[in-house]
Amino acid sequence: MYRVCFVCTGNICRSPMAESVFRSHVADAGLSGLVEVDSAGTGGWHEGDGADPRTVAVLEAAGYEPGHRARQFRASWFAGLDLVIALDAGHLRDLRALASTPEDAAKVRLLRSYDPAASAAQTDVPDPYYGPLDGFEDCLQLVEAASPGLLAAVSEAVKEKEHTP
Repeated sequence: MYRVCFVCTGNICRSPMAESVFRSHVADAGLSGLVEVDSAGTGGWHEGDGADPRTVAVLEAAGYEPGHRARQFRASWFAGLDLVIALDAGHLRDLRALASTPEDAAKVRLLRSYDPAASAAQTDVPDPYYGPLDGFEDCLQLVEAASPGLLAAVSEAVKEKEHTP
C-alpha cells in the first residue's frame, strides 16, 4: 500500500479538500486498492471536527465525496507514509522540522509542485478560512490543477514499489 497524507493548518479546509479530490482521482485510475489517502493539520485546534461547511459545499457541488474528521499530524506517522503533501510553504517548513531523518524530510512535498502551470513563485494553496466562499472555490481549482501531476507521480511510485523486493 502506498500512503499519501495531505497537510494544512487545521485540517478542516484545504487538506480535506485535497484528500477528497485526490481519493477520487485514485479511484478513477483504478488504484484504490494500492493507494491510501488521508489528511491532517499541523495544529490540533479542530481535532475531531468535520470539514468546514464551505469545504463540504464546494466539494459536493463539484461531485466529490466529503467525509472527514480533523486530526493533527504526528511525527511518528512518517514511518508509515510514502508521501506527505503540504498545502503551503509554512506547512512544508513545519513538517520538515518534525521529520527526524533526512529520508522523512524528503517525503514532504508541496502540492502545487505537481501543477505544471504553477510557477516557482506560486507554491501555496491560499487558506480560504477567513474569506468568502469563492476562496474555497479557488482552492478547489488549485487542488484539481495539481492532482493529475500528483497522480502520475504516485502511479509511478506504486509501480516501482510493486517491483521492489
